[in-house]
Amino acid sequence: MYSTFLALHSLTRWLVLVSLLFAIFRAYWGWLSRREFTRLDNSVRHWTATIAHIQLMLGLGLYFISPIIDYFLHNFWDAIHQREIRFFGMEHSSMMIAAVVVITIGSAKAKRRQTDAEKFRTMAIWFAIGLFIILTSIPWSFSPLTSRPNFRAF
Repeated sequence: MYSTFLALHSLTRWLVLVSLLFAIFRAYWGWLSRREFTRLDNSVRHWTATIAHIQLMLGLGLYFISPIIDYFLHNFWDAIHQREIRFFGMEHSSMMIAAVVVITIGSAKAKRRQTDAEKFRTMAIWFAIGLFIILTSIPWSFSPLTSRPNFRAF
């Protein structure tokens, strides 16, 4: 079960990144070119937030069954001094929750804005902040701090 959650979480990461990049592109393009906020734009806003929430649920499920987290929670004072264990026990999870909160707030605010320009601007700014948090908190394969493979097999 752990390896399945890990593979799903790894795969869904790419859906989150692609959907955020697409949503941010559409938002900045719509904002700067003063386009109308269409049903497609609203769907992109909604589905981007939904995919982020799905990823968060997978991550939380993974958090509660992970042997790394089990070690972290049961050996906190030792684990806090081990970079990789601390990263997954505290840093990664905290930052990803924060990123999903930022994306959710941005999605809700954009939905409630009155003008098309405000909707695009709100979505562009909040989603870009969420993407920045995510990009800095993913254990990339090239990261000198904590690395994991970019793709995991089932």
